[in-house]
Amino acid sequence: MIRAVIFDFDGVLANSEPLHFRAFRDVLAEQGLALTEASYYDRYLGYDDLGAFRAVAADASVRLTEPQIAALALRKAEQLEVLERGASVLFPGARDAIMRMAGVGPMAIASGALRAEIIRVLQREGLTTFFPVLVAAEDTLASKPDPAPYARAVELIGARLGHPFEPGDCLAIEDSRWGLLSAKSAGLHTVAITHSYSASDLAEADIVIDHLDQLTPQLLLALSR
Repeated sequence: MIRAVIFDFDGVLANSEPLHFRAFRDVLAEQGLALTEASYYDRYLGYDDLGAFRAVAADASVRLTEPQIAALALRKAEQLEVLERGASVLFPGARDAIMRMAGVGPMAIASGALRAEIIRVLQREGLTTFFPVLVAAEDTLASKPDPAPYARAVELIGARLGHPFEPGDCLAIEDSRWGLLSAKSAGLHTVAITHSYSASDLAEADIVIDHLDQLTPQLLLALSR
């Protein structure tokens, strides 16, 4: 029986992937490196910021030191904050979906985004209290598709409840194949939403939906049978 829901953030609740792309593109352009929208979604979306900069540099056969990569990630975070100003980045139906799922049980976020970026959006939208457990890029040594982010979220949910919580009791909501692999490797049930990729790209999910309005407690019952 599913007793907890763990959301990915960018691409699931926050329509911020286009902004992440623009921030990566602009910062990389300052270094003389080109990033197209197609390559971002095909190759780099599944990485956290540090991993994405490492991968882009490696693919371009450019040597960057870890301090240089860290500086690029900081510059990108600053650029993203500028792009987010003055507008809601929530997907249509995200707020209502959060309210519905809050009745199921504990909720968490497991994301490759920086903690400050996630909290900034949650605070602006008045949603912070719905997510007492938040696993961000800084919180695990490995990022998606490694199972570490979801395993850590399950562990923290159990710690808050005061007893162990099983991965099979949890549902992950994802928008990418990297996220699905992370969740499934950690032992969670999965629902994929076609915000970033087509249904055929997300076929390994237990259920694929096209809109957050379809994320309901009744849908979870189908996964619990």
